Amino acid sequence: MSLMSALPKIRDLVLRHAGRPAPGGLVLHRSDSPTEPMPSQSAPVFALIAQGAKYAVLGERVFSYGAGQFVVASTELPVIAHVSEASPATPYLVLGLALRPPLIAELLLETPPSRGEPAAGIAVSTASDDLLDVVVRLLRLLDRPDDQRVLWAGVERELVWRLLTSEQGGTVRQIGLGDGNIVQIERAIRWIREHHADLFRVEDVARAAGMSVTSLHRHFRAVTTMTPIQFQKLIRLQEARARLLAEPGDVAGVGFAVGYESASQFSREYRRLFGLPPGQDAARLSRVDPAQLADV
Repeated sequence: MSLMSALPKIRDLVLRHAGRPAPGGLVLHRSDSPTEPMPSQSAPVFALIAQGAKYAVLGERVFSYGAGQFVVASTELPVIAHVSEASPATPYLVLGLALRPPLIAELLLETPPSRGEPAAGIAVSTASDDLLDVVVRLLRLLDRPDDQRVLWAGVERELVWRLLTSEQGGTVRQIGLGDGNIVQIERAIRWIREHHADLFRVEDVARAAGMSVTSLHRHFRAVTTMTPIQFQKLIRLQEARARLLAEPGDVAGVGFAVGYESASQFSREYRRLFGLPPGQDAARLSRVDPAQLADV
């Protein structure tokens, strides 16, 4: 099924079912207007844009993707994203499917072993005709409960296979690996999140991950696009923004709570990432429609 014939079908199905409960880790979203840049859930997931466009930033990497393109993420990353194209007449429409490690691990037995470099933790591609075809069939099952009970697992399996055999198969493959470097990087990510307000050495992160410092640097940057220290700074700033939404009047206290000892450095780095000093940004966000702050 070609892009031109599949997208209208996917768009209509997402429109009909957006916001309703869906089976098997499937989520359908609609947004009638652009949203504010906010932390976005990144993994492990497959998401296909049916209409509109989204803009996401991970460290210094920028991802801009629209109708007919998909994103896959293999681990939880501090992505900042927003809907960039949407209106009531042409809403932003997206379907997301949680990628299950046991299913991917099972399918990996049918693929040749990979000995390449570690893949990026998030990647964007244009969907193939085969992938679009299976997405249409998956969504059609939402209208056919009897078929859904019998056929869902098989269609989900086919969709994951299409992802594994796509150009972004390396990113998907990482989700199913029960050991190896991706698991160690996930340990490092969790450790940094838990210690984001603390001073630490890269040796501390490497020890927590069970890696050498050299190996940590190489694989951490490959997966996250950042060094561990850059990752920590981004986590601090995202945490600060979340706190400021709840406590907009205590800028200095929030900066200190997330690990900054200098108010000027906190303000400078916050403005560099979010475009405004923390106090002004918090005041502006307090006036924004909550729907525009949602992760879609």
